[in-house]
Amino acid sequence: MSNDLPKVAWIGLGIMGSPMSENLIKAGYDVTGHTLEQEKIDRLVAAGGTGAGSIAEAVRDADVVITMVPASPQVEAIAYGPGGILENARRGALLIDMSSITPQTSVDLAKNAKEMGIRVLDAPVSGGEAGAIEAVLSIMVGGEQSDFDAAQPVLQALGRTIVLCGPHGSGQTVKAANQLIVAVNIQACAEAVVFLEKSGVDLAAALDVLNGGLAGSTVLTRKKDNFLKRDFAPGFRIDLHHKDMGIVTDAARNVGAALPVGTVVAQLVASLRAQGDGGLDHSALLRSVERLSGRPAQA
Repeated sequence: MSNDLPKVAWIGLGIMGSPMSENLIKAGYDVTGHTLEQEKIDRLVAAGGTGAGSIAEAVRDADVVITMVPASPQVEAIAYGPGGILENARRGALLIDMSSITPQTSVDLAKNAKEMGIRVLDAPVSGGEAGAIEAVLSIMVGGEQSDFDAAQPVLQALGRTIVLCGPHGSGQTVKAANQLIVAVNIQACAEAVVFLEKSGVDLAAALDVLNGGLAGSTVLTRKKDNFLKRDFAPGFRIDLHHKDMGIVTDAARNVGAALPVGTVVAQLVASLRAQGDGGLDHSALLRSVERLSGRPAQA
């Protein structure tokens, strides 16, 4: 381990957090991690990291604290209170929250952290599990330019497109827009898949040629096999996309932006979740189109 690199504490070792933290270890960083499941901490240790039994223990000596948890309540739970990050991280530490949460939660966190002498960036990501593993995530950041500059080497070990989008909360706003585009795109692909299959076309051939033209997208490239194989093992769960659609519809209402198609897709995501498919990958929007088209959703 190189001693001149900042010491990193990582809180939240889920589908995204585990491979991301391992990429930092590969880049030479000293990473101490804490999460709720012991087997995830064991995985980090096996990869060359250090396990911590609590948030306080993980962040005590860290120069940089990175958090990657599911939603706003979890960010608040790990940040605040006697066992939380703000009470236990050293003054001057940089807290990079990579969770996807409401912009307001990020703004409040930055304000409260500043009073404790802790700098904050909101830095949500796009690219899913594959992007996390390959370290090619798109990272949208909100906060101060000087803190963004300081975080750059760390973020470059995790992603490929890293952009400061504006003040605190801006990263979350851009992430909300990202989730809107992705959900509508998956829904359009799902409708095309059912239409093509019912028409008796060779689906694999059709998706290949579509992906080579203006209808092509990163979504179609990443999710084509999910559609073809009906493989909905979660890279990004419907439950989380449901949360994100709530964030974007609420934030859009607050600023007076109409989301006519986004609101419909938000309802389709909610419906899928209500039917028990919340744990599946968001490409499972295909299942709701199948049901609406009079076909039983394939297992």
